Amino acid sequence: MKIKNGFVLREMCGENIVTAEGIENINFNKLISLNATAAYLWEALAGKDFTAEDMAGLLVERYGIDMELALKDSENLCNAWKDAGVIE
Repeated sequence: MKIKNGFVLREMCGENIVTAEGIENINFNKLISLNATAAYLWEALAGKDFTAEDMAGLLVERYGIDMELALKDSENLCNAWKDAGVIE
């Protein structure tokens, strides 16, 4: 997977928001709000190919959580990002 070109993470009013930039994303009609952990993952993975396992590894490394829980959370986040159309 990879974050699609044209989507950027910005801080707006204390919130982490993914927004679309550029003409190719003109039909993007909603903002995606990310919590601090999802924003950390977005920033760590921007511009890279990644898997849910890569995301889980980052969670384990940063937060010291169990790999099984990290993988479950990562898969859920990947699915949410796919549904929102921000990763390919």
